[in-house]
Amino acid sequence: MDLRKFLEDRILIFDGAMGTMLQKKGIKPGELPESYNIEKSEIVYEIHKEYIDAGADVVTTNTFGANRLKLSGSGYSVEQVVKSAVQVARRAAGEKFVALDIGPIGQMMEPIGLLTFEEAYEIFKEQVIAGSDGADFILLETISDLYEAKAAVLAAKENSSLPVLCTMTFQENGRSLNGTDPLTMVKVLEGLGCDAVGANCSLGPEQMLPIIEQIVSAASIPVMVQPNAGLPKVRDGETYYDVSAQDFVSQVRKMADMGALVLGGCCGTSPEFISCLRAELDGVKPLPLAEKRLSCACSSSRTVEIGKGVTIIGERINPTGKKRLREAIKAGELDYIISEAVRQTETGAQVLDINMGVPGIDEPDVIRRVVKEVQSVVDVPLQIDSSNPEAIEAGIRVYNGRAIINSVNGKRESMDKIFPIAKKYGASVIGLTLDEDGIPATAEKRVEIADKIISTAKEYGLCENDIIIDCLVLTASAQQADVMETLKAIPLIKEKFGVKTTLGASNVSFGLPKREIINATYLAMALSYGLDAPITDSTLESNMQVIRSFRVLTNYDERSEAYIAAYGGEQAAQVAAPQAAGEKRSISSIIIAGMKDEAYTSAKELLCEREPMEIVNEELIPALDIVGEKFDKGEIFLPQLIRSAETVKMAFEAVKEQIISSGSASVSKGRVILATVKGDIHDIGKNIVKILLENYGFDVIDLGKDVDPKLVVETARKEGVVLVGLSALMTTTVNNMEETIVDIKSQLPGCQVMVGGAVLNQEYASAIGADFYAKDAKGAVEIARSVFGASQE
Repeated sequence: MDLRKFLEDRILIFDGAMGTMLQKKGIKPGELPESYNIEKSEIVYEIHKEYIDAGADVVTTNTFGANRLKLSGSGYSVEQVVKSAVQVARRAAGEKFVALDIGPIGQMMEPIGLLTFEEAYEIFKEQVIAGSDGADFILLETISDLYEAKAAVLAAKENSSLPVLCTMTFQENGRSLNGTDPLTMVKVLEGLGCDAVGANCSLGPEQMLPIIEQIVSAASIPVMVQPNAGLPKVRDGETYYDVSAQDFVSQVRKMADMGALVLGGCCGTSPEFISCLRAELDGVKPLPLAEKRLSCACSSSRTVEIGKGVTIIGERINPTGKKRLREAIKAGELDYIISEAVRQTETGAQVLDINMGVPGIDEPDVIRRVVKEVQSVVDVPLQIDSSNPEAIEAGIRVYNGRAIINSVNGKRESMDKIFPIAKKYGASVIGLTLDEDGIPATAEKRVEIADKIISTAKEYGLCENDIIIDCLVLTASAQQADVMETLKAIPLIKEKFGVKTTLGASNVSFGLPKREIINATYLAMALSYGLDAPITDSTLESNMQVIRSFRVLTNYDERSEAYIAAYGGEQAAQVAAPQAAGEKRSISSIIIAGMKDEAYTSAKELLCEREPMEIVNEELIPALDIVGEKFDKGEIFLPQLIRSAETVKMAFEAVKEQIISSGSASVSKGRVILATVKGDIHDIGKNIVKILLENYGFDVIDLGKDVDPKLVVETARKEGVVLVGLSALMTTTVNNMEETIVDIKSQLPGCQVMVGGAVLNQEYASAIGADFYAKDAKGAVEIARSVFGASQE
């Protein structure tokens, strides 16, 4: 199907919730919804038919959780369930469309969890292959982790020719659970070749409006929206959603007026909602799509616009001329590489160049491991730097974001190898102005090579905003007369082609004494000629002085706030003397930076001077509190929070060893039971809470998922636990949560209960009898601290 062609004339209307309808049809708590495709296929057919009769253009298959992990133990294979689901949907849809529905895997991906990118890809691949025959679209939905979305999109694009639509879930703060903002989601998924992007679930239509506005303003492809029918509430023991079909449609119409082109419903919606939506949108002319071009690079939680106020690309993770880094790469010392990444981001780098070009190593494998490790610690975008196309693809494939490739040049062989990689993964590319004749002597010749690079890039489907031209500086010591030609080329190329520019400015000083003087001067000159993104050493204060000053003088740093913050107050001394390479960090800074490999050693050294509990109470917990405050303020996000928690765990191990060897009292601050309630097999949220509680010093008894209320009560009684945490993701299992709470309260009156999960809020938690509602993992920690008393800390 040509989705764009269809959307020229009318808005595409998807169906509503499957789970809500299965509840109405009598599905029992704990029953596997996907099993209905085989065991009770007529019920699934009826639901699809009701949506078609209500006016839906598309029905989604009943395969949201039909992956090998969730189907384990069901007696059915992925192929059996998915093929049956597609057949049922196809029979009901008739001349209408069928979307193969693929939801999240249900396990945390690296670095938060154990599921690797490669494993996630294989799980999604299996679903795609099983369901592509008979479907018209592939819908990847309700995904909260951009990394998981990337694995799913690649699996869909590489194993099917169907259009791929991908929607993520967002919280009211405008970010996904893992910290992805709408702009970043759009730029990454658009780059990967999605045919539509958008948002679904988690929020009602009114709460989703500002998120959709951001998505529409950033997207050049169709935008899809499937809100919930408001927020879940309890009435007479039954769960319901608080937005009527009429109110739902009035808000969704606003999204259509913004430019959303694919609309439907999620949790709590029904054929009534779709019927009202069809009536509202019949005859409404879709807004035409418009190109929204932006030269940018993205991490999973940040989009950096290239050239906006000077974009600093950190150069230090490149072994050229760096003996210590070469040794670290050969020896596999990832902690040294991580420390270089952290130092650069702390001193102002906005993008990090990653180059593992050392002879005698498996460069693709090394760069793959380094990219995974670096992106788990810092939240700035990465630039994958290699002369080996295989290494570039290895790094960029596992990168969680939209990377920059460094580099391509004007040789046809280079362009034919690199541009397909850039197009497939949605990367920007640095184009070096050299060709078969080498680096040209004149600015004009550099312009000619840039023209060839940009023209060829367009042949591969890239555009100007995907290209960053490097005019290549020569060394003043050897080719002094040609140094200015590089600078002259910068404005010529920008004016003629409208692209951004970069430059490894420090090359100019090679072979000269006091290189930093030449480097800083040339950097200032290049910026005055229009350089957008210098590749430079942000840990050298002379470079940062030039850039901060330039931002003031070009009116980017309004009211000179950043300049004054750096040089006018208490921070001035710290800025003037950034941490040197190899300098020992405090254990607090190690925790805040998430440098796991250094935490244990640092704690062991500290234990030679201080008492274990003194370290816990005066160093570890306060450091984790600082990280928590940054998380609350939106300065960091879940991956960084968990990374710091795991870093604390390494330090705790050293402390516990010391306590055990000395025969002292336990370091535990209290015991907490965690469980995902009966009938619910989703435990990502619970596992995140577990990690954070343990690293704040609490002992956690994890009962797992699909836990019977009796087991929760028996364990709490046996272990003398006074705080139980219950989690639920599915609306169909909230009644089991309430049942568990009732049993706890009736049999263990001194035991308190905190609850959390995507379908819950404070009002709902209170209605089912919970003592506390934990909005997120940090909230659960605060509840535990209040229950067990701050005096223990």
